[in-house]
Amino acid sequence: MTTSILFVCLGNICRSPTAHGVFATLAKQAGLDVYVESAGTGGWHVGDPPDARALQEAAVRGYDLSALRAQQVQTQDFGRFDLIIAMDHSNMTALERMRPTGNMTETALFLTYADTDRTEVPDPYYEGGFDLVLDLIEEASRGLIARLS
Repeated sequence: MTTSILFVCLGNICRSPTAHGVFATLAKQAGLDVYVESAGTGGWHVGDPPDARALQEAAVRGYDLSALRAQQVQTQDFGRFDLIIAMDHSNMTALERMRPTGNMTETALFLTYADTDRTEVPDPYYEGGFDLVLDLIEEASRGLIARLS
């Protein structure tokens, strides 16, 4: 059975598309049957490709994010996905506000699956640090794959 996963950040141009591409690649290599998408809680970048810095950093490590386009998370996504993963507490709060009454879809912070003291994947949009974001996403992806295997 295919497991469907939605990765969520604020604008869907840095963290969540990186998680989408990295997790999908590593899951495929691990032989997992998954369906993956990413979205943002905000709609400012809908239709845009990932940030050029995210594309470049991912490409250096062999991940191709170029086909991804930003979309905004929708209430219906709670019925479409088995697991919705937020990059930070603010994204999680926004998701919980959107959750339909009675919906039981599992949600989690991504770094729950990583061996780190951090609880949030930092937003590199203004501060930089795309390499650290990729490190955290790769580790959390491996942890999630281990959980799903």
